[in-house]
Amino acid sequence: MKKRIFLFIFAAVMVMCSCAYGFSDVGEESWYYENVTEMTDYGYLSGYEDRTFRPSGIITKAELVSVVGRVYGLSEQSGSSGHWADGMMSAALNGGWYDWDEIPPTGETYDEPITRQLAVKIVMNAFLPDERGDYNQVYGAVNDFSQLDGRYYDSVIAAYSCGVIYGDENGNINPKDSITRAEACAVIMRAAKLRGDLSAYEPTATAAPEETSAAEPVTARTGGVSENGRLHVEGTQLVNENGEAVVLHGMSSHGLQWFGNFATENAISATADYGANLFRCAMYTAEGGYISDKSVKEKLIEAVDSAIRQDMYVIIDWHILSDGDPLTYADEAAEFFAEMSQRYADNPAVLYEICNEPNGNITWNDNVKPYAERIISVIRENSDGIILVGSPTWSQDLHEAAKNPLSGDNIMYTCHFYAGTHTDWLRQRIADCGLPVFVSEWGTSAADGNGGVYLDEAQKWIDFMNEYGISWANWSLCDKDESSAALISGANAEDGISESELSESGKFVFNNF
Repeated sequence: MKKRIFLFIFAAVMVMCSCAYGFSDVGEESWYYENVTEMTDYGYLSGYEDRTFRPSGIITKAELVSVVGRVYGLSEQSGSSGHWADGMMSAALNGGWYDWDEIPPTGETYDEPITRQLAVKIVMNAFLPDERGDYNQVYGAVNDFSQLDGRYYDSVIAAYSCGVIYGDENGNINPKDSITRAEACAVIMRAAKLRGDLSAYEPTATAAPEETSAAEPVTARTGGVSENGRLHVEGTQLVNENGEAVVLHGMSSHGLQWFGNFATENAISATADYGANLFRCAMYTAEGGYISDKSVKEKLIEAVDSAIRQDMYVIIDWHILSDGDPLTYADEAAEFFAEMSQRYADNPAVLYEICNEPNGNITWNDNVKPYAERIISVIRENSDGIILVGSPTWSQDLHEAAKNPLSGDNIMYTCHFYAGTHTDWLRQRIADCGLPVFVSEWGTSAADGNGGVYLDEAQKWIDFMNEYGISWANWSLCDKDESSAALISGANAEDGISESELSESGKFVFNNF
């Protein structure tokens, strides 16, 4: 443990004599004196061995999360990175205080400085998650509001409105700057007092995660459309027309506007030859996709019809990504799914994925659910087929959807993961959510498509999905120069796919069809 990590490391035995009154660099005239004094008296802080507080020092992500957790009273959970703050970081991540991409649970960024905007988000999610503010009022009062990243708008607006944060003498909040220890103490204590119920900190050993009863392994059928017929959902399980549990395993295309040559009938048939019974057609909406080039729809229709001829189930994927709010193109989505659901109304092979990966400054209740309700009603005019719905944070916020699920039949909730980034915490989220889950996209790489290939972690995911009877589509059938691609560069899928044309990822995935 590095000695520079001062007050936010809480050993089993606290140095209780290091009260704020004794810090040589915290005088009564200091603006942060009261906050430091209270936090020390409650047992949240201890100082350096030389009895200094070092108020202008920069806080790391692990330090900030740890002290917020202790003020909040958060119980630690087991983590996997081996970092000193693992227990609290794992609990905070699972509690939804921050997202995996902001502080990956692998621990490599735990000791980096935390930005003000992220610190405010964590503090507000911990103490005042339901607090709201007026956008126009805060926008007018904060001179550098435009420097905020969109995902932090709600937290910062709420924090400013209720007095948890203030602007500096120039009316700036400097959202992307680091936050000092003194500033962090002030922000945390303001929020904690608004929440109330402050109590002394009593160090405890890291708590093991709550034991959950192991799920009975699902005995599920594979096979194609001719064998299983029209699918529906019973409880949390996808079942065939006879009510038997069924799983779909297959590939997702990459963006059809870029790699449409791997979404032809011969390419799709080649995956079926390895045992796949599912193909996902990823039609990007932005990034040169459908919104700007309607002709990509014809490529999608060709791919869908090809999969159907191969006796495969097929997902029509409205692939939002950079356009993270599904409401952005809701009108276009409604028109598109009206056409697709009418075209394939009576075809049992077709599933509809209506929002690939919602992301950015959005919520389930305000953005995704209203969008989903509209598009589901459009599809239901023509089809009772399976509808797959994403959730915020790149289709990982299943816990938010579970609090306010959609009504209706044959609706499943997608979860997307990449083995190098998403580990036990996301598997536990799936196990706990109580929703019918369909993994419509996953990769053996890190979340950016590169790194790895992480086959040990990927195998844990395969075992987990087998245990829970979860269907999946792997990203992606193409020869792009990235770890997650199933094919090596220059592979030709038109004459079949030989084992020598499979990448390391592709060999692993194809062997699991």
